[in-house]
Amino acid sequence: MPLQPGLYQHYKGPQYRVFNVARHSETEEEVVFYQALYGDFGFWVRPLSMFLETVEVDGEQVPRFALIEAEPSLFSRP
Repeated sequence: MPLQPGLYQHYKGPQYRVFNVARHSETEEEVVFYQALYGDFGFWVRPLSMFLETVEVDGEQVPRFALIEAEPSLFSRP
């Protein structure tokens, strides 16, 4: 899997916990399943390709989400 479960920081500052990568049932596109660690602690999915993108901040390319700390997956494959 190209993405490790764990604690990530969005380039705008908030932190998120990534649980795993899933596959869309109709398109088979890979999506990231994650949770905001602020506010209502909502659960989200985002296309893996978008999650792994870089964005431009003050003329510099930075990751949209940067790994802070890897964690063991709560979900395992048999």
